[in-house]
Amino acid sequence: MMSQLKQLTKILIAQKRTITAAESCTGGTLCSLLTSQSGASVYFDRGFVTYSNQAKIDMLGVSQTTLEEFGAVSEQTAKQMAKGAINQAKSDISVAITGIAGPQGGTQEKPVGMVCFGFCISKKCFTTTQNFSGERCQVIDASIQFVLTTLINELSN
Repeated sequence: MMSQLKQLTKILIAQKRTITAAESCTGGTLCSLLTSQSGASVYFDRGFVTYSNQAKIDMLGVSQTTLEEFGAVSEQTAKQMAKGAINQAKSDISVAITGIAGPQGGTQEKPVGMVCFGFCISKKCFTTTQNFSGERCQVIDASIQFVLTTLINELSN
């Protein structure tokens, strides 16, 4: 994971881009990782840990209707989180992560390990859902790994 982090850091610096993250189930892990690199202030200004629905509404402008209709763990919510983060931080790139890390909280429709992601890179926003297995820390690590891989792929094209 650290080699991917270093690769992403080099890309962000070379492209003179800034990044922000809106995290729910990962609880700030991505922000912590992004700021663990020397010189992180060049590409990272702020991040958002919005664990509760109210925090998603207050800090990122996620719609109450979206939360009621689709739930906190949905691509619709992830997209609104990513859009809210990029607007609030005025960054070039945003990532949103919302999911069920477990071991509790899963349902038949939304099992433990289901994580929804939102990405905004400049004006392009997209979402995806991944299902990871393992303990809580493994779901969180897999989520961060997925984000790093996705960003490297998107920014390298």
